[in-house]
Amino acid sequence: MTQTRSKSRLAYDWIKERIETRRFSPGYRLVLDAIAREIGVSTVPVREAIRMLEAEGLVTFERHVGAQVAFMQEQEYLHTMQTLALVEGAATALSAPRVTGDHIARARAINDQMAESLKDFDPQRFTELNLAFHTVLFEQCPNPHIADLVQRGWKRLALLRDSVFGFVPGRAHESVEEHEALLRLIEAGETPLTIELAARDHRLGTLDAVLAYQAGR
Repeated sequence: MTQTRSKSRLAYDWIKERIETRRFSPGYRLVLDAIAREIGVSTVPVREAIRMLEAEGLVTFERHVGAQVAFMQEQEYLHTMQTLALVEGAATALSAPRVTGDHIARARAINDQMAESLKDFDPQRFTELNLAFHTVLFEQCPNPHIADLVQRGWKRLALLRDSVFGFVPGRAHESVEEHEALLRLIEAGETPLTIELAARDHRLGTLDAVLAYQAGR
């Protein structure tokens, strides 16, 4: 029993150190088998270590997802998402007249990959595709200052978490649908304001889902 506790402590220290140094950022999935192999122990002490970290609020456990690093810096995430909703909405609207059929096809192909990934959901991969999709739509922004603010916002999000979709997986399905709706607005040549508000609401929809998740914990 003492040996098991010692191995649990080893696993606990190993995981906690990676959380604190952000090698395991919020949303990172803690796979018991992989961690056990890395440390050189069985899954039993790793499971116990995760329970201890869960009791400290550093780890959460979601059904169908498993253990993952808990969401942190909630206020910073709120402010970042609110700002990004404004600047990315503006960048997308300014880009729209410069978005070609090739851009639309590229964005739609990425969104199709996102839809396909929902069958065997990987939050981190979904987030990577999500950034790729939105980059296609805002990268034509003629205002370099707004474009820079958007890039900074996405980089800040990457520092705050790996993916919020691990916490609110239902939001991933909605995002795919909203992406297609946004593409159709651009294809139809809708007004810049209509496109800006749609892009803004899309970003705020993810924020609202996360806030609802946090309120229900």
